[in-house]
Amino acid sequence: MSLLVKAQREGQTIARVTPESAGWRYVGFAAYRMEANEVVHVFEAAREVCIVVMAGAVDIETDAQTWSGLGSRDSVFEDSAPVAVYLPPGTRATVRANRTAEVGVASAPAKGEFPARLIEPSQMKRSVRGKGANTRYVCDILPQTETAESLLVVEVRTPSGHSSSYPPHKHDTDNVPAESFLEETYYHRLNPPQGFAFQRVYTDSRDIDESLAVEDHDVVMVPRGYHPVVVPYGYDSYYLNVMAGPARTWHFKNDPKHEWIVERDSKG
Repeated sequence: MSLLVKAQREGQTIARVTPESAGWRYVGFAAYRMEANEVVHVFEAAREVCIVVMAGAVDIETDAQTWSGLGSRDSVFEDSAPVAVYLPPGTRATVRANRTAEVGVASAPAKGEFPARLIEPSQMKRSVRGKGANTRYVCDILPQTETAESLLVVEVRTPSGHSSSYPPHKHDTDNVPAESFLEETYYHRLNPPQGFAFQRVYTDSRDIDESLAVEDHDVVMVPRGYHPVVVPYGYDSYYLNVMAGPARTWHFKNDPKHEWIVERDSKG
């Protein structure tokens, strides 16, 4: 089975990954394109959910509360944070677009320990990672420092001609604090949209070794292994990451063959 999930070019559902379709246990993800007044219904009986308003504006309504006018970005490539809503398992939600919108829905197993809440842009930590042509811009939407049971959600913008998720790193071994086991999805966007990027997913033993040409709105599944991204000149990259595993903590291991890059950069 290929790790690349090609986007649907028409219709409301852009791409969807379930534990069943991926052949794994934890991460679920779906992306939707919505016109004004269109509705997406969200319900997960035994999974927590994070709805990310990547672009446009929506209202989100549950039986208990309503959040109106969520979202201020016209594009994921704007230099600003998104808006998100966290929902515990068993919560029925209706997402209604106020205007053209793009929404991501992440899910992972949960017992219902935490209530629904709005995650505002001001609560999200934004940072710069890497140096030189390895520079990228990170926004932690639902990091391990914020309340949830399984989900970790982050978005990354990578400039034209840069590498990202690099040096290659992995998180596929349950050996905290050295490394944690986390499944992951990458939802890719390109600007201009006719562009492409490359993502490689590979293990030390090479029992997984896929080099993928990724187009706008495609999803890459990372069950295990290293997973760097490279963006060709002339195009900017955005991706929304969803991670989950047996422990809600992100500890990664760099590919030892490329660790010298980190050592060089740390010396300035």
